[in-house]
Amino acid sequence: MKTLDVITIGRSSVDLYGTQVGGRLEDMGSFQKYIGGSPTNMAAGMARLGLKSALITRVGDEHMGRFIREELVREGVDVRGVTTDPERLTALVILGIRDDKQFPLIFYRENCADMALETGDIDPAFIAEARAVVATGTHLSHPRTEAAVLKALTLARQHGARTGLDIDYRPNLWGLAGHGDGESRFIASAAVTAKLQAALHLFDLIVGTEEEFHIAGGTTDTIAALRAVRAVSKATLVCKRGPMGAAAFTGAIPDSLDDGQTGPGFPIEVFNVLGAGDGFMSGLVKGWMDDEPWPVALTYANACGAFAVSRHGCTPAYPSWEELQFFLKRGVTTPALRKDADLEQIHWSTNRRRDWPEVRAFAYDHRSQLEDIPGATPDKIARFKELCLDATLAVAGGKPGYGLLCDNRLGRTALQRAAGRGLWIGRPVEWPGSRPLALEPELGPDFGGLAEWPLEHVVKVLCFCHPEDEVALRDAQEATITRLFHACRRNRLEMLLEIIPSKVGPVDDATTARLITRFYDIGIYPDWWKLEPMQTTAAWAATCDAITARDRHVQGIVILGLGQTEDELAASFRLAAPFPLVKGFAVGRTIHADVGRDWMAGRISDADATATMAENFRRLCGIWDDARKGKGATA
Repeated sequence: MKTLDVITIGRSSVDLYGTQVGGRLEDMGSFQKYIGGSPTNMAAGMARLGLKSALITRVGDEHMGRFIREELVREGVDVRGVTTDPERLTALVILGIRDDKQFPLIFYRENCADMALETGDIDPAFIAEARAVVATGTHLSHPRTEAAVLKALTLARQHGARTGLDIDYRPNLWGLAGHGDGESRFIASAAVTAKLQAALHLFDLIVGTEEEFHIAGGTTDTIAALRAVRAVSKATLVCKRGPMGAAAFTGAIPDSLDDGQTGPGFPIEVFNVLGAGDGFMSGLVKGWMDDEPWPVALTYANACGAFAVSRHGCTPAYPSWEELQFFLKRGVTTPALRKDADLEQIHWSTNRRRDWPEVRAFAYDHRSQLEDIPGATPDKIARFKELCLDATLAVAGGKPGYGLLCDNRLGRTALQRAAGRGLWIGRPVEWPGSRPLALEPELGPDFGGLAEWPLEHVVKVLCFCHPEDEVALRDAQEATITRLFHACRRNRLEMLLEIIPSKVGPVDDATTARLITRFYDIGIYPDWWKLEPMQTTAAWAATCDAITARDRHVQGIVILGLGQTEDELAASFRLAAPFPLVKGFAVGRTIHADVGRDWMAGRISDADATATMAENFRRLCGIWDDARKGKGATA
């Protein structure tokens, strides 16, 4: 049974992308970390477009290898073909954006893991699951990896699968250019031409730039090169022509590239040429596997390539299927696509690191409330928050759908211990009780402190606001939240906006919905909303409608507790549970308030405090789950 659409095979690396743009690599001071390597980029890009993709490669048995594996899983790529090599390091690439034509890069690939791929890594049963296998030229450069690729291609053809080649010619990776010449794209080599031509008959689709067809065809005359490839292969040949788009040839090669089948190009600003070909290939294969006509497949490909050259990084730039459809329907409105607010919102919200169908969070981000407890000290509060984490972990038991809210100022140890445990982690930035909103000093006046945050942390900000706030107060608070929102996006962090209007004015069924609409009107699109427990179904309906009308891809809503009793929360949960947008709760004092007072006073032990909070949290989770199961109202 064909359970996979496409398997890609070949290079896999970690890309360290210079954050600064317009300077030498020597002068870059910080880097963003992404997955890299053409087959790896393509597998992720195809998954974003809805194909069931998989990758065959090797990674090291270390942090970078685990990073690649985890990122692929987040992207929806099947990693059964990713072998962990205990002896070699994961490949590394350091690269930057000098201008729209220069892209300095250094390949760290000496005896790297992916170049140790061998025939034993090719599982015939795995290959049999795929409708297509796509290889890249680099892995034909070494006898061991070449044997693995040829085995995969032979098996694919035996099982009736399609086969594709991205020529992906990098002279550096064929040993033809020095370490400092990673951006070199063409050096003539009869040996490389012969190696490629020996394999071209195995493919149904061959894709390359004009320069890549020059190396495959053995001549710098593009038409002659294409005809040389056609002489040894019946494949559809797709020649990429940069800003002029691409041309597909299914039969004899005509006298002009203009006579091939084409799709429209897109007039966009070129920001970064790296990874454009992998984005192009992702879109092309999507059309190919959907049996679209070549002009349609080329339209997908050209659009995906346009996204790639408009953004930072390779894989992070590629669109989701919904984003691609939006772009093709609406067209280009801002040539610098990364500055197109509507497009960037769809890009962000449809390519998140993780979606959460439900969140049951134990909130112990309290600062002033704990500081006010008799006997509390910063050290004791920090220790108590560790006990709260222990209770969280005891209830979660490694299962998905659990989380916490914890601050860094008093709860740093607990926050750091929570990392990498599969928990949803929210972290507050507001100064407790501030109105107008002020933020914790650790963020710095320019919010630069967010650059130090782990990507799994959700930036939580509480704003006491009301639709009837005085204009000056409203403007001041909105200005702070706007700056924070953009700082979160710049640092690739999700944002949770908590609003509590009942603390500062009268509320009715429309109050929260009015506030939410106002935030969307000024361009704030939180990933999460944290809302007080509303008292009517009408209020919840108005609130959810206000959100879905403006952001269909929001992560969801979590309910805050406001120190309510379990019975009060149970009633609130029953009202909210019928609405799918409400993903769960983030409640604290109902769980820990009494325990905290007793523990600070020395009346109970660490173990008793942890056990009691775990039981309280577990019971509250059960109340929420029961409310969800018993939902009967119309949402």
